[in-house]
Amino acid sequence: MLTKISRKIGFTLTEIKVILFLIIVFVLGLILEYFLADDHRARILSADYSLQDSLFLSSENADITNSKLSDKVVDSKSEVLDFNNSDFQENKSPEHITEKSINLNTAEVSELISLPGVGEKTALAIIDYRINIGKFRNLNDLLNVKGIGNSKLNKIKKYIYIDDK
Repeated sequence: MLTKISRKIGFTLTEIKVILFLIIVFVLGLILEYFLADDHRARILSADYSLQDSLFLSSENADITNSKLSDKVVDSKSEVLDFNNSDFQENKSPEHITEKSINLNTAEVSELISLPGVGEKTALAIIDYRINIGKFRNLNDLLNVKGIGNSKLNKIKKYIYIDDK
């Protein structure tokens, strides 16, 4: 009988068996849900949370929950600075560098860090590239260094040069 059904529908015999199994399990689940779960539903619907609500509302923070956040005037900058130990008043601008002042093939980490947008990791990546691959022949070779893309190269291009000496 299953083979006739499978030929008419276009499913294999195994697929028909799986579908029948799923239908039987689904129907049994519905029957069990209907007959056994009535008591469980009644207990869930009759839950009383008034004790927890009264404890929450009587706590010290109850007045905060009733106030509107928009009524509170906050100076966010000063509050953020209260939690930060850094000195933001200190001038952290990089030392002024002139055009074509850094030789890419001989520059140290401190010189490379002075370039705009170049941090310590990128400076170390430049030096690592220079050690492993060899000297830079063209400024566009910097695009092979991890952390340097077209935009960063355009920012630093006017400060660097290549000298093969």
